[in-house]
Amino acid sequence: MRVEKDLSFPGRHLRKVALSFVALCVLGTLTPAPASAYVGPGAGFAFVSSFLALFAVFILVCVSLMTWPIRLALRAWRRRKAQARGRADVRRVVVLGLDGLDPQLARDFMDKGLLPHFRKLREEGSFAELGTTHPAESPVAWSSFQTGCNPGKHRIFDFLTPNRGTYLPELSSARILPSPRSIRLGARRIAIGRPTIRSGRKSRSFWKVLSDHGIFSTVQRVPITFPPEKIDGVLLSGMCVPDIVGSQGTYFLYSNDPLDRERNLISGRLLPVDLGDDGEGKLVVKAQLEGPGHRFAGDGAPVRVPFEIRVRGDGAHGDLIVGGRAHPMTLGEYTPWISLGFKVGLGARVRGICRFYLIETSPRFRLYVTPIHIDPYRPALPISHPFSYAPYLARTQGAFATLGVAEDTSALNEGVIDEDAFLQQTYAIHRERERMLFDALEKTPRGCVVCVFDISDRVQHMFFRCLEEDHPANRGRDAGKHRGVIQRMYEDLDDLLGRVMAEIDERTVLLVMSDHGFKSFRREVNLNTWLYRNGYMALKTEKPSGKDMFQDVDWSKTRAYSLGFAGIYLNLVGREKQGVVKGGEEAEALKREIARNLQDLSDGKEKSKPVCRVYSASEVYSGPYVSDAPDLIVGFRAGYRMAWNAVTGGLSDAVIEDNTRLWSGDHNFDPSQAPGALFCNRKILTENANIVDIAPTALDLLGVDVPEYCDGRSLLGGESARDSRSKDRATSRDAAAEEGEAE
Repeated sequence: MRVEKDLSFPGRHLRKVALSFVALCVLGTLTPAPASAYVGPGAGFAFVSSFLALFAVFILVCVSLMTWPIRLALRAWRRRKAQARGRADVRRVVVLGLDGLDPQLARDFMDKGLLPHFRKLREEGSFAELGTTHPAESPVAWSSFQTGCNPGKHRIFDFLTPNRGTYLPELSSARILPSPRSIRLGARRIAIGRPTIRSGRKSRSFWKVLSDHGIFSTVQRVPITFPPEKIDGVLLSGMCVPDIVGSQGTYFLYSNDPLDRERNLISGRLLPVDLGDDGEGKLVVKAQLEGPGHRFAGDGAPVRVPFEIRVRGDGAHGDLIVGGRAHPMTLGEYTPWISLGFKVGLGARVRGICRFYLIETSPRFRLYVTPIHIDPYRPALPISHPFSYAPYLARTQGAFATLGVAEDTSALNEGVIDEDAFLQQTYAIHRERERMLFDALEKTPRGCVVCVFDISDRVQHMFFRCLEEDHPANRGRDAGKHRGVIQRMYEDLDDLLGRVMAEIDERTVLLVMSDHGFKSFRREVNLNTWLYRNGYMALKTEKPSGKDMFQDVDWSKTRAYSLGFAGIYLNLVGREKQGVVKGGEEAEALKREIARNLQDLSDGKEKSKPVCRVYSASEVYSGPYVSDAPDLIVGFRAGYRMAWNAVTGGLSDAVIEDNTRLWSGDHNFDPSQAPGALFCNRKILTENANIVDIAPTALDLLGVDVPEYCDGRSLLGGESARDSRSKDRATSRDAAAEEGEAE
């Protein structure tokens, strides 16, 4: 770990940060500290000596302090050289990412006079719809944002990708490989050393290119930045950072309510509680938190941390006791972040944080606990670059959410928490992000600042039904109570924008953008069921059982299958383990047939066709990774989306049915149906602006040549504007030679 990067905060903050970190390292060598660890799907934990790690940090910081003047001079020389070729009046580029901000809703609210700061940017600078990716999905679009490339060059085509040997879904964003070293203790083999964490995203981010030219960047919570890459600057990872059990967010429900035992908790765990009293008739609840697996437990049993809640006489207040400390609780309010330590073996401890939310104490007891996030004070795996950046933020601002998708949409979707609890949680996380951003604006007077806010995506996912009285998700629910939630969220973002605009000067270019827009999600389409009914998929059972993970599928007779939010894959000989379709003309003919038939799919209830268009991968992607893409990409019409269980390889009885979940808005449609939004405080080219143009524009503004492998163009105009999308760049110059995996 290269801690010297932590010393690159500009100007007057450098000395303070450096000395503080040296003091922290010295203190760490004198006091017991938990071992650092890695966690990831399938990898478990591996530990190293915390003393050796801290000693190495101490030595590196000392070396860094001695070489700091030389490095600072070199950085200044490279920065001047880059900016001499660029726009001399630009000292800083600030990119404010608002995930899912919809251009049509923003336009409507601006026209009503509700968003004065967005309106000011539109009138004095620029505003346009921003073309998005195939599909219009966050990991795909944000990867194109940061690289300036189409998915064929950065290799992120969906949240999920199939393992061609097992057909099971895997996360596309990162891969965790266990340590090759191990020792045997009896019948058990214990891994030693650290596993390797590899990014699934290829090509290079524009902040990495800036880094090569000595330009400092602060990058906060951009999706698909885990594991964090090494740059001249600081970076805090976003979407796809796991929790401490290695999942993308496992919450906990503690309840003695019989109705909770009937809930279908897909993303959460129902755990038992022991109810008693304190001898004075007051309720005492005892339970256990479940963490990562014990390093030496042969059965992989999770390490547990006990806690108890002592409910006071009024039933609305209580005290949470965990780890020897007491924390006050109030019914219907979240506790602050609670620090937890899980002893995983031989003195090693993994740290996590979570929040408790007391739902009910009488007549039933119900308690919700958020997923256990990686503790930013003492991260169990690298979530920032340098490693010390996350602890720096925690020690200067307090604990904060680190999970990739921190707002628990699953707990709301599954009926564990209600809308008010979800909004309370979401806005608390939003305020944490605001503090980070303004710290970055203060600490980065030159270079680039990029920060992504998720609240716009999460709120629209869960409350879009409130904009439509007849939305299927409103059946049996009160849509009126939260009808103004989305409008208020846009107004809150406008307030944030106003405060950002007040912090920047005339030599700062501000780009405000979203990765996609938002529309209503009323009807779900199960592509696997459609493939089965049309003879492209075979089952081992007489009819679909509803199970996911392709448990019903007979691969020996299946020609095509669907996985993720938009992809159809052929069961190809030589690629899939049990492939039956030959490549070449047979595969091409099958793709044409599926595309033609699927585009003719009709929804009799709505008297509409759910599919706008079906694309071949070679039609919309170019680059070295096109062979990893789905063979067909389905562009759904707004209002229709992939069915819930089809995303992970399930079939249902119906091809098309109502979406009745609270997750009532979406963006996984044809890109023409859900463009993003782009605002700028300067006049830029807005015609046919696309998300791949943001990276070249930021580079051009800061005087750095746009790499030849980029598909985007600078939006500044003049000689620097190059519409590379009109050229075929699937050559040896593309992302294959530029990828630079983060490990």
